Amino acid sequence: MTVGQIAGLIAAIAFLLLVLFIGLFLMKVSKTVTEVNSSIRSMTSNVDVIVKQTDKIMATSNTLVKDVDDKLNIVTPVFQAAADLGQSVSDLNAATQNLTSKVKDSGKKGVTAGVAGKFGKTAWNMYRNHRHSNKQKE
Repeated sequence: MTVGQIAGLIAAIAFLLLVLFIGLFLMKVSKTVTEVNSSIRSMTSNVDVIVKQTDKIMATSNTLVKDVDDKLNIVTPVFQAAADLGQSVSDLNAATQNLTSKVKDSGKKGVTAGVAGKFGKTAWNMYRNHRHSNKQKE
């Protein structure tokens, strides 16, 4: 065997090893791509299921929101009536306090007038008695 033949043999063996390694690499890449495709199919079907369930949840949520809104519209007048009743009670309380204050003030005026009246009557009687006694002395 000549040197050229040995070099050719080495080159052929190297090329054969290169082809084998590339073949093994391509087989591993092929398995990886197959697994990725399988994962993508699985995720796609899972996403489809999730989308369908989400649609059902959204439809149910919309129904519930509409129901709550309808019930809130029914209850709102009750709260308004309670607010109006509270305002009426507050107004009644203010009017009662005002009336009580007026009654107290008139009672104080009446007492003051009564005391002043008694004082005036006593003073008049004293003046009249004094005048009468002066006339009798004359």
